[in-house]
Amino acid sequence: MGKKQKATKFIFVVGGVMSGVGKGITSASIGRILEGRDYNVSAIKMDPYINVDAGTMNPLEHGEVFVTEDGDETDQDIGNYERFLNKNIYSINYMTTGRVYQSVIQKERNLEYRGECVEVVPHIPMEIRDRIYKAVDKSGADIMIIEIGGTIGEYQNILFLEAARMMKLYDPENVIFVMVSYLPIPNMVGEMKTKPTQHAIRTLNESGIQPNFVIARSEAEVDDPRRKKIAINCNIDKGNVISAPDVDSIYDVPINFEKDNLGDRILEKLSLRKRKHNLVKWREMVNSINDFKKEIHIAVVGKYFASGDFNLGDSYISVIEAVKHAGVTNRVKPYIHWINVEEVEKKGGRILKSYDGIIVPQGWGSRGCQGKMRAIKYCREHKVPYFGLCYGMQMAVIEFARNVCGLEEANSAEVDPDTPHSVIHIMPDQKEIIANCQYGGTIRLGGWPCQIIKGTHLEKAYKEDKKENVVSERHRHRYEFNNEYRQNLQEKGLTIAGTSPDGKIVEAIEITDHPFFIGTQFHPEYISRPLHPHPLFVEFVKICSK
Repeated sequence: MGKKQKATKFIFVVGGVMSGVGKGITSASIGRILEGRDYNVSAIKMDPYINVDAGTMNPLEHGEVFVTEDGDETDQDIGNYERFLNKNIYSINYMTTGRVYQSVIQKERNLEYRGECVEVVPHIPMEIRDRIYKAVDKSGADIMIIEIGGTIGEYQNILFLEAARMMKLYDPENVIFVMVSYLPIPNMVGEMKTKPTQHAIRTLNESGIQPNFVIARSEAEVDDPRRKKIAINCNIDKGNVISAPDVDSIYDVPINFEKDNLGDRILEKLSLRKRKHNLVKWREMVNSINDFKKEIHIAVVGKYFASGDFNLGDSYISVIEAVKHAGVTNRVKPYIHWINVEEVEKKGGRILKSYDGIIVPQGWGSRGCQGKMRAIKYCREHKVPYFGLCYGMQMAVIEFARNVCGLEEANSAEVDPDTPHSVIHIMPDQKEIIANCQYGGTIRLGGWPCQIIKGTHLEKAYKEDKKENVVSERHRHRYEFNNEYRQNLQEKGLTIAGTSPDGKIVEAIEITDHPFFIGTQFHPEYISRPLHPHPLFVEFVKICSK
């Protein structure tokens, strides 16, 4: 089966009963705890869908697409890993069923299997295992946390479970399993029920895997009788049933886990030395949130959070978290309000008058663009702090071109290919790609350098955080500012605040005589972290709080 290069420890995190109960936050929190013990920790996400990456999926279906520094379009959990571990996670740490099959098929075509009959088992699990070891080699991790997407009992993730089983078989001392399972409290019963979790664990046993820990997700703390039931019926030490009640913030989760000594218990199970706890800064950050008295209210004007009667904030999770991080720095409590662009289209910008600041985040296509521009116009004219992210910057350029420069039919070529004034146009190298319908993974992705222009609000925001005038920011777009209109817009008062180092690509715009009116082609939210908030969000929240 082959051997790994170093004695790395592996923690597989799986889900039981139902999805959406916090496998990603659990994985990230375990990572934070173990990093606090001075171990080098990294994390992998395995997604069971056939898509090669998350880039082509509707955010309403799967949540936000997170972009890594090296340009991979991944599941939002990779963003949680980066925020909790305070380090970059790279493309090698992300795999999907589609990506794994694609790799195996390509190897077969290249005769890398030397004429073998290539089969689903064992070759797919072996490919998964090899990818895990490559991620270890790149990260140098002492401990690798591996989250398996989906829920136990689903057909889709069985090959990932088989890879995990094989790793445990050949390396039993260095592999453990954590199940995140839901314990419901039915209203008509009024008692926490463990039976669904018992069934989930038995289903996991059918895959040849016995969990070492159960993270008991529920509305309330898991009590001693429930711990005993899970322990007796599922062959688990009672102390390894970890309580995970609902908490005010995801950043409370590592601290809550430590109440049950999860860190020490994991290290003992992995035969690692128990090092001194060091979550001091994390605890200070979490505890300080409850001390803030001042509130600010920020509206996110978007189109990827309405699903029937429900709002799905996961579509913009990095934006939400970046605002929270900036709130801690400014010692204010930010409240996010979801404003559907279609409401702004119907009622106009006046519905935004009660908010301290407006964010227009990423987006694609023509739907809702008129509502976004109405919101932007309201912010520009009424001096309301405005932050445009990617598409939000492009819409700000179009609104300025129409209503300040008099180019009434100005538009993005993405929205109207026949516009006489394409102030936002397709990047030249993208034309052939679009013509050949090559959409997945072909846009401008990952970290790119941005030259900050002196004398701008952008420079003011960055100067507390950066010594240089060139910063690296992450991108995810296919269209960009059209330089043919650059001089015209600048003469009318639009400031080019950031460019590529050669000055050819506009990376950020602003209106300098406005309290805060900034649009960035890049996504600063991707690299904001609770212990290192992004300076642009810090400045935005600071101005909003005034």
